[in-house]
Amino acid sequence: MLKTMAAAGLSVFLAAQAAAQGETDKNASSEQNLSGGTVELTLDKAIEIALDENPTIRIADLEITRQDYVRKETTGNLMPNLSVTANYNRAIVKNKMGGDVSFEPDNTVSGTANINIPLFAPSVYKTLKMNQEQMNAAVEAARASKITLVNEVKKAYYNTLLSEQSLEVLYASEKNISETVEDTRVRLNNGLASEYDLITAEVQLSNLQPTIIQTKNSIKVSKMMLKMYLGLPEQIDIRITGALDDYAMVVATQPDGIYNDLSGNSDLRAMDIQLKVLERQLQVTRTQRMPTLSAFGSVQIMGRDPLDFSKMLAGETTGGGVGSGGVPSGSIPKSSTSFEWQHPISAGLQLSIPIFSGTSNVQRERQVKNNIAQMKLQRDYLEQNVNVQLNSAINDLFTARETMNANRKTVSQAEKAYSIAQTRYNAGAGTILELNTAELSLTQAKLNFSQSIYDYLSAQADYEKIIGQEK
Repeated sequence: MLKTMAAAGLSVFLAAQAAAQGETDKNASSEQNLSGGTVELTLDKAIEIALDENPTIRIADLEITRQDYVRKETTGNLMPNLSVTANYNRAIVKNKMGGDVSFEPDNTVSGTANINIPLFAPSVYKTLKMNQEQMNAAVEAARASKITLVNEVKKAYYNTLLSEQSLEVLYASEKNISETVEDTRVRLNNGLASEYDLITAEVQLSNLQPTIIQTKNSIKVSKMMLKMYLGLPEQIDIRITGALDDYAMVVATQPDGIYNDLSGNSDLRAMDIQLKVLERQLQVTRTQRMPTLSAFGSVQIMGRDPLDFSKMLAGETTGGGVGSGGVPSGSIPKSSTSFEWQHPISAGLQLSIPIFSGTSNVQRERQVKNNIAQMKLQRDYLEQNVNVQLNSAINDLFTARETMNANRKTVSQAEKAYSIAQTRYNAGAGTILELNTAELSLTQAKLNFSQSIYDYLSAQADYEKIIGQEK
């Protein structure tokens, strides 16, 4: 029985160790993926990583935490305030009365405990409400940071897709022109083409190389920007999944779910919260004229050297004889070994009523009211500006969609024109100029189609940012 229980216990222990090791390996693998190698990214994954790793999001979260500390600090002003003091006094030179008689002890010890309990503190109540609005402002600022970051990640992601698809189009064009060059060289050797045709084809191929180099560099730059937004190390290589063409059908069939609701716009919401903060600040300023009530209590313990008046009258002093009138001329009587202790206790209420403090409170109220008036004017102007941005984004959306549909037809026509020109050239009925022009038109049509898809996706990202859509 004991062996069975021991075996069962060992099995549970080994299983727990294996699970812990598996979790450790998983975490180590995750850390390794973020420290080197290649990371495959979809748009959703890129946004998720950015919201977890980008420093701006962490800063916004820390600001929310800081505002929570501010609120707790204000709440602490409503809690009892307890203090304890201790004092020891040694008399070196004493105060003396007539005849060099002193009733001051050599040693004095005291300890005091004071407690103060706020009962009515209007300024603290109003400050707590202002702290809550400040917390709302921090939360809205964090939300604005997320919206802005998502917008930047989307644009960087779409820009990378645009650069990669443009490079594919250029490679396809390079392949077509290379085939034309080889075919023209064969035709020249057979006396069916002129040297001019070969040179023209080779020049067109050479002219394509700088564009390909620039596009490659554009891919590197866009990936660097994307890694910066995602908070990924420089040594990590990222691979974007999908292509812009994958979004073409979605864009063409997407319903026109466009509305002008700006209730979610982060800038307007932040401005509204700032107005509420100023209104709370005005209320806090007005509480400076209101009374405050608090309860207090004090417990004290005091000890001192005792005074023996009987010995003083008998002339037993620590020094000197007897002065005039039979009063001892010494400074203090002999003290016993024990202290005289007292422990007074007191409690009460304190009411503070401000009567007059100059015009500082009035001027402070006027300043806050002036700030509120300025903020309202800024809010109206901001709303007009945001409306212009929204209408511009909506116009860009419809324009990009119409342009994309037109470019799709242009690509189809350019492909047909290139096929005809190639057939005519191979048959000897067409010229190299016709073929080059058709190939250039086809390449440009494909690039324009990719650009129009990007323009729509970019305008959609801006539109989502303006209406306050977080993802």
